[in-house]
Amino acid sequence: MTKLKTEKSKVDRSWNTYWQGTGDVGAFNSGGASHPAIQEFWENFFSIAGQSYEEPKLIDIASGNGAVVECALRNLDNEKSDITTLDVSAAAIENIHKRFPTVHGIVSDAQTIPRQDGSFNLVTSQFGVEYAGHDAMLECARLVSEGGTLAFLLHYASGSIHQECNQSLDAIKRLQESQFIPLAIKMFDAGFKAVRGAARSTYENAAKNLAPAITELEAIMKKHGQHVAGDTLLKLYSDVGQIHQRIQHYQPDEVISWLNKMNDELKAYRARMSSMCFSAIDDTGFEQIKSDLQKHEFSIESAEPLVVSEHKQPMAWILVARK
Repeated sequence: MTKLKTEKSKVDRSWNTYWQGTGDVGAFNSGGASHPAIQEFWENFFSIAGQSYEEPKLIDIASGNGAVVECALRNLDNEKSDITTLDVSAAAIENIHKRFPTVHGIVSDAQTIPRQDGSFNLVTSQFGVEYAGHDAMLECARLVSEGGTLAFLLHYASGSIHQECNQSLDAIKRLQESQFIPLAIKMFDAGFKAVRGAARSTYENAAKNLAPAITELEAIMKKHGQHVAGDTLLKLYSDVGQIHQRIQHYQPDEVISWLNKMNDELKAYRARMSSMCFSAIDDTGFEQIKSDLQKHEFSIESAEPLVVSEHKQPMAWILVARK
């Protein structure tokens, strides 16, 4: 297996682990952007689509927890609509099916979609298809029937979401490099033993060794803000501090297990942030996607940045094309 395929496999597993933990969380509040402007885009898109297609046949690519599908169900005639979701994560598809039993699910990579040409008159993706690369865009285009519409929201390189992901990635890298969690595990292991009568010197030395990592954590939060990486650093910082102060009130196995789980989750979080940053599309890449769609007999109806007043940089690329 090549290094690229190995890294992609790690990223796929990290997203599957993420979606396994989301359960019934509202789609727009999990796994990415939850800004009202994004939801408004899809509300408007499906409102128009519901009027344009008497029998909408939709496939949503890289569906995650079903943000786009949720919007489609609110705006399309459910009796006449046929909705399919596709995601590389089986957990994501299972979650969507539990919430929306009438929606079909396909577990597949977006690079090779097991459906015939022109199978759908609506093909959508929100921050998903770009993870599979440029060729996946054309694979999605292959599915659009004559007169059908393709609609993507794509990660915008150097945009507000991209910048936030870069900050989270930097924070997680520095946290891991500080060895905060392994050092905290050693400190608590020694601390619980000291509570049971062992010599305190080992515990005190372990606490001393952890101190530089605590300082690094404070520096990271000072640079990026306390809420960087979805409050992950703040939670670690505050919870470890609380347990340290009241160590006699905690169970050793529970504390060590929690820290080991956090360590694993950080690895997956880093993989997701890295993939999000890598997949973001710059101006040149966006122009190439438009050009390739036009070569495949699509007319571009909308191709522009999604801009909101509170952010200096765009949040996403909007791309809507009709075949």
